[in-house]
Amino acid sequence: MNIKKVMVVGAGQMGSGIAQVCAMNGYEVILHDLKDEFVERGLTGIRKQLLRQVDKERITAEQMQNFLQNIQSSTQLKNVEQADMVIEAAIENMEIKKNLFAQLDELAPEHTILATNTSSLPITEIAAVTKRPEKVIGMHFMNPVPVMKLVEIIRGLATSQEVYLTVRDMAAKLQKTSVEVNDFPGFVSNRILMPMINEAIFTVYEGVASPEDVDEVMKLGMNHPMGPLTLADFIGLDTCLYIMETLQEGFGDDKYRPCPLLRKYVKAGWLGRKTGRGFYIYD
Repeated sequence: MNIKKVMVVGAGQMGSGIAQVCAMNGYEVILHDLKDEFVERGLTGIRKQLLRQVDKERITAEQMQNFLQNIQSSTQLKNVEQADMVIEAAIENMEIKKNLFAQLDELAPEHTILATNTSSLPITEIAAVTKRPEKVIGMHFMNPVPVMKLVEIIRGLATSQEVYLTVRDMAAKLQKTSVEVNDFPGFVSNRILMPMINEAIFTVYEGVASPEDVDEVMKLGMNHPMGPLTLADFIGLDTCLYIMETLQEGFGDDKYRPCPLLRKYVKAGWLGRKTGRGFYIYD
């Protein structure tokens, strides 16, 4: 399969990052969201990222303009008719994703691959709402996408070998390192990461140490570049909670029970950096 044009569905932090790396590596990109203002916000973020690279002399101003010209805006899902591949980066909610994939399946050409950037939800269940489950696959990028090198590629039960190899080759063209992962809740990254973050939250909840001291232990003692609570704030505490609930439901194991303090912060609207407050307060 030859991928030339990619539609990225969702112009948030993940979607705009995926659109950026695709545009910088020779792909034509359709950046889609529900409203023009959402798409424009994503494009503004991309411009800021590229300007930083111009300032650091990693790319030229001319290259920046060429990359931006590779991206077209979309608020009409029917624009998927132009795409060889879709990468969905919408909210981490199964019903929303299933509804979206059912629509994409109806509108997209027969050859189009439908990929999801889900960080924890079952690929097989998403694929089941389409008439092309062999062309549905997980392509989980890490945040921030332009910086992080890893992509988890997750086969659904019916994903074909040809589709897997096409997506693996695309990840390489995006200058990413891919790992093949089977379709289990949380895949590899979040199955390991989220329980660690949840345990760090329990440590604060039980009064063992402050958020600052928990993070300091993990940075200086375990050589982590960022403490787990700082990372939780960066990811979004609502996202952390949703992934823990997905793990608990998927495995039926109480070891994935979300910490009550995590639930409390989410109910309070303290979601981390994006709301200005989580385990830390942000200007």
